[in-house]
Amino acid sequence: MKVLLETRELSAGYGQIRALREVSLEVVEGSVTALVGSQGAGKTTLMRALSGLLRHDRGRILFDGRDVGGLPPDRRVALGISLVPEGRLIFPDFTVEQNLRIGGFSARDKTDSNLESMFALFPRLRERRAQRGETLSGGEQQMLALARGLMSEPRLLLLDEPSLGLAPAVARLLFDTVALIRERGVTVLIVEQDIRSTLEIADRAYVMENGRIVMNDEASDLLADDSVRRAYLGM
Repeated sequence: MKVLLETRELSAGYGQIRALREVSLEVVEGSVTALVGSQGAGKTTLMRALSGLLRHDRGRILFDGRDVGGLPPDRRVALGISLVPEGRLIFPDFTVEQNLRIGGFSARDKTDSNLESMFALFPRLRERRAQRGETLSGGEQQMLALARGLMSEPRLLLLDEPSLGLAPAVARLLFDTVALIRERGVTVLIVEQDIRSTLEIADRAYVMENGRIVMNDEASDLLADDSVRRAYLGM
């Protein structure tokens, strides 16, 4: 198995606040890896550091064996790292198609074919292609954010709380789509508070607490672990 993404003792924060403390993890190419934990555990901070939106203080970020820790976000996108941020952050005044074309800027020679690929994966977006982002439902906006992240043809897709605020049925469809994305060959690192649904689609999972990795295992084994079930699933 090839490791596509690796962090080594990664530390980062905001001023005097240490949000990440010596985080080391591996994401195997072609897998879905889950990063779970309670709110404030440092999950979103890690995603921001991986995408280049936050500069880390110590440690290394290796992508396909290359140290990318000093690269700006656009260079990381060009290498194949794409972030779908928490809160979607679509452009509300732009149409669905305009949002997608912006997402495909780094692969603009393939924009039209990638656009058709996204409409095939998300048929609802084809129906809404001329609508402004602000007129979409929450589920449709999340589909748009996910499709926009895929327009750059990433090798690694970083998903930060994709089910946040979605109705259960819509969230279930989202998790099914993530599994389908993996089948298309895209490696996924997903941060989620819906731990059960995430572990059901993931291959491996890491548990974070207070900025540290406190546990990691096969996702199915963590789902069956009584201590994890009690601490995070309320069972």
